[in-house]
Amino acid sequence: MTDLRRSQTMPMHNHHQGALMRTLLIGLIAFLTVVDLFGTQAILPALTRAYGVTPAAMGFAVNATTMGMAAACLAVAYFSNRIDRRRGILVSLTILAIPTALLAVAPDLTTFTLLRIAQGLCMASAFTLTLAYLGEHCSAMDAGGAFAAYITGNVASNLFGRLIAAGLADHLGLPATFLTLAGLNLLGAAIVYIWLTQAAPMEAQDEPARSPLSIWAEHLRNPLLRPSFAIGFCILFAFIGTFTYVNFVLVREPIAIGQMALGFVYLVFAPSIVTTLFAGRAVQTFGTRPTFWGSLALAGAGLPLLVIPSLPVVMAGLTLVGIGTFFAQATATSFVSKAATTDRGSASGLYLASYFFGGLVGSAVLGQVYDHYGWPLCVAGIGLSLAVAALLAFRLRTTVDIASLRITGGVPAASSGTLP
Repeated sequence: MTDLRRSQTMPMHNHHQGALMRTLLIGLIAFLTVVDLFGTQAILPALTRAYGVTPAAMGFAVNATTMGMAAACLAVAYFSNRIDRRRGILVSLTILAIPTALLAVAPDLTTFTLLRIAQGLCMASAFTLTLAYLGEHCSAMDAGGAFAAYITGNVASNLFGRLIAAGLADHLGLPATFLTLAGLNLLGAAIVYIWLTQAAPMEAQDEPARSPLSIWAEHLRNPLLRPSFAIGFCILFAFIGTFTYVNFVLVREPIAIGQMALGFVYLVFAPSIVTTLFAGRAVQTFGTRPTFWGSLALAGAGLPLLVIPSLPVVMAGLTLVGIGTFFAQATATSFVSKAATTDRGSASGLYLASYFFGGLVGSAVLGQVYDHYGWPLCVAGIGLSLAVAALLAFRLRTTVDIASLRITGGVPAASSGTLP
């Protein structure tokens, strides 16, 4: 009897171990994919001094990665059916190390900006293909956790990437910072080579070949995907606006902290590493729309704290914004994969193109607001973006369920069920 019980519990134990290892690897790949995006934001004041430009100019240059990311997401969405997921991720992370290393010797702001765009092209290719890979290789039960794990790795890169960049810049200088980040990109490529290449290959699909533009048209006709794309735009608009320009608030009077202390401020992301893992469970328990609204409300609650000239209060506000926006991003990412009626890679690419374009617009628009009108109005613009996202979530309240959308190719069909 004891042997029988042991034999029954062993498969479950092995399953839990395998799920934990998968979660760790997914999170680590995410971390090493976007560590360049967020690490550089922690050294914005140092870069501004090094290049002798305004905060808005430097903020736009650093966030120019989102321009490349939006373009790459569209490219991946267009060619999704022709790209081997695993090979594409590996190549993207390997090439990413090149512009990252060249940032160590960028002679002027124009060169710096172009290299950041090149980084964005590589980061977004890896990011989009990984999301497509997860959507295609995870069961419906495991998909929510897998997407949450990937976004959690994204959160971790916000925290530890900033700490690493701030510490290196403070002690070894800017060139050593970028060379270290390039090494982390190569580490990500090595992990993808060892792990993902051992996964089972994708099953061949019986669907006839379709034009990428016809697939895009189907996604854009989908009444569940259109508002999701716009929500993604608003989420990164708000996030980039907050965590780019708050750096300049923190290093100036009356708070006036140093470069290394600025890195430690981003311990505010530590709670998000834990909370984001529960996004999939929250959607299963409460539904998609309530989870969206709850996460956006939490982020909005942190905004008034950002204008109070006290470091502990500002950090509390940043913590709430981080938890809320990352939870919303995990929810949206998983939802897009489920709501797509065909080619999830293409749908993820369109969503992320909108998401990263929102970051670019947020950096440009809110940078000008910050330079000309100050931090309080910049925070007001962030709040407006979150409010628009909350309103767009109402569009997800429809009598069209995902199953009927897949049957009708994204065209609404009568159904008695509702999507949460």
